[in-house]
Amino acid sequence: MSLTVQMTGSVLILLAFLLAQAGRMDPAAWSYLWLNLAGSALTAGDALHEKQWGFLLLEGAWMIVSAVSLINKARGRTPRAPGH
Repeated sequence: MSLTVQMTGSVLILLAFLLAQAGRMDPAAWSYLWLNLAGSALTAGDALHEKQWGFLLLEGAWMIVSAVSLINKARGRTPRAPGH
């Protein structure tokens, strides 16, 4: 099951990234943020279960950033471009 969880989580994150890079998904869109949150939650949960601490740090941070972004979006705060 671990491989299935890792692959599913990774595919969700990579799908969001690829669609954003192709200009087909806005990185501030609900769908982008939810794909990142779901993917990172799956992979972070698996990393915790498998005691893979470095991977947990990476995916846990990704999950927190995604969750904070969703909360900010729900509150009507729009992300600013770097340097603005």
